[in-house]
Amino acid sequence: MLKRKFGWTDVEVSVIGQGTWMIEGDLGTDRLSVEALRLGLDLGLTHIDTAEMYGNGHAEELVAKAITGRREEVFLVSKVLPSNASYECTLRACKRSLKRLKTDWLDLYLLHWPSSSIPIGETMRAMEKLVAEGLVRFIGVSNFDVEELKEAENSLRNERIACNQVLYHLGYRGIEWRLLPYCAEHGIA
Repeated sequence: MLKRKFGWTDVEVSVIGQGTWMIEGDLGTDRLSVEALRLGLDLGLTHIDTAEMYGNGHAEELVAKAITGRREEVFLVSKVLPSNASYECTLRACKRSLKRLKTDWLDLYLLHWPSSSIPIGETMRAMEKLVAEGLVRFIGVSNFDVEELKEAENSLRNERIACNQVLYHLGYRGIEWRLLPYCAEHGIA
């Protein structure tokens, strides 16, 4: 599998990752979901993305089963919901995710999308604390536009945004005009 440096970090990550949005435990498919994730790992798809909201945490539990005995080879990403974006709730949400994932750390922790009620600075302070405690290696955001991304960056004291995970496909290419150039200029994956 082709790997690429993940933004400004020195970490090499597979260019194709495995998302778990639809792995929610419906229709008795848990075993197949775990098998699919393991096959992906066998094929070099070592970047696994999940979130506390996917199946109300069930996707994280399935990822835990899939990566048992293989944690060191996985670049593991999870996301906190905007409704949990306050300082204390972000800390608790991350610890719940770690417990469900049966790991001591996340490689990347993202705010799933901007909160309409909680200042981004409050969330970023919690993210920095998670890094300082060794629970998270890198922090980032998801579904942020350029202005929201700048606000998140400006609120950080000791860390940098490593990633802005956004929707992008042949039918949705709007990020090519401003967001992708901004991220490339600032080393944001």
